[in-house]
Amino acid sequence: MLDIAGKSTVADCMVVCSGRSSRQVAAIADHLAQRLKDAGHKGVRVEGKMLGDWVLVDAGDVVVHVFRPEVRELYQLERLWTFPDDGPAEAVRPRRAPTRRRVPPPAAEAAGDDEPG
Repeated sequence: MLDIAGKSTVADCMVVCSGRSSRQVAAIADHLAQRLKDAGHKGVRVEGKMLGDWVLVDAGDVVVHVFRPEVRELYQLERLWTFPDDGPAEAVRPRRAPTRRRVPPPAAEAAGDDEPG
């Protein structure tokens, strides 16, 4: 999340994230827009969903850009919002939701290496 308050008249915060595919990018944008509407935000707009390369979710003071990784790398919005007079736009790390851990099978048991040969 980039704090762009005072640096743009468009929004106060910009969130930049990626999905692995066009379908996932569109699904992230859909889900976010629906959650914002359910929370009572009015006028949430979504643009670019048909292609799914770069989807913009405009929630007023917060703008969310959802990219496919290749497109995010091409446009480099985080770099674009770096200002020579005051350094980079302040990056704020959001709290992350807990993730499930994948536990791989032990290598020795899976390959049968622990048995005498």
